[in-house]
Amino acid sequence: MDRNKIALITGATAGIGLASAQRLSKENFDLILTGRRLEKLEKIKEEIENAGQSKVFISHFDIQDSSAVVAFIDQLPKDWKNIDVLINNAGLALGKEPIQDGQFSDWETMINTNVTGLLYITKLVSQLMIKNGSGHIVNLASTASTQVYANGNVYCATKHAVIALSKAMRIDLLPHGIKVSAVSPGAVDTDFSMVRFKGDKEKAEATYAGYKPLYAEDIADLISYVIHQPAHVNINDIEVTCVAQANAWNWHKTS
Repeated sequence: MDRNKIALITGATAGIGLASAQRLSKENFDLILTGRRLEKLEKIKEEIENAGQSKVFISHFDIQDSSAVVAFIDQLPKDWKNIDVLINNAGLALGKEPIQDGQFSDWETMINTNVTGLLYITKLVSQLMIKNGSGHIVNLASTASTQVYANGNVYCATKHAVIALSKAMRIDLLPHGIKVSAVSPGAVDTDFSMVRFKGDKEKAEATYAGYKPLYAEDIADLISYVIHQPAHVNINDIEVTCVAQANAWNWHKTS
């Protein structure tokens, strides 16, 4: 009997990570879901397993902590180490100030989550994929991966790094037949802006005012499309925006 494929999704407690988990649970994937909020992970596991055929393994830790990432992989049961897809979704923006006013702590958290944490989990999971003889890594990038906007400085730099790392991974893992894709969304209405503005609801809501943004489910649909290509096909990079957004700078908003 064929087994379900296994997808590991980081940052799975909300937004694109959660939507991706819900989408893949309907597509014969068992899921490894990670994040920092155990209560949410437990609730998501219960909801998905009660809804269908997918099994869910959860683990809560901070992806910035290398020892926690190593412990997570080491403690994965053997049957869960046959990871077919890694979705590197964990990431965030903190603050939106010009470089001279930025906060060191914000910069460190963004770099350690968006870049260093991605590296930690990718190194260890790619080693498992090499042993298994196949795999697909999907890195969540951004329109900020190729474009820099005012006051986006360090966040944009981290997402530029995600694209560079995706290109490098694709080269390094080429002999092993492991696919690497980067998905770059524009504005997506999730809790992204609430995190960026540190709970300031007015600023967060203003980010999406006057137009219809993308939603987490839109990106989950796109990720599903990317990972369901034939074995000989790899989508290297794909960028998506809502109709009202042309790029990082040009928008059509109503009053």
